[in-house]
Amino acid sequence: MANPFNQIKDLINSLEDDFEKSYDKNNAAAGTRVRKGMQDLKNHAQAIRLEVQNMKNSTKDGAAPAPAAKKAAPAAAKKAAPATAKKAAPAAKKK
Repeated sequence: MANPFNQIKDLINSLEDDFEKSYDKNNAAAGTRVRKGMQDLKNHAQAIRLEVQNMKNSTKDGAAPAPAAKKAAPAAAKKAAPATAKKAAPAAKKK
């Protein structure tokens, strides 16, 4: 497996021409490629973050490092969870 830091550097370097075309020449197609590349960068960064967190947690417990983390649940599922747990109505004030 390649070094995650080098993967991120390679991704950023691969976007350099598209950044120039998008910002300097207002090329819309290059802007689309920049947005896609930035989304890929975000996903790589999140995967690395989870991997580092898992390594930290596994060494704290003295266990072997955990396998690569699974992808997080979709945002819709995260938003639905709090809505199902409704708060109880406030108690009536005593006179």
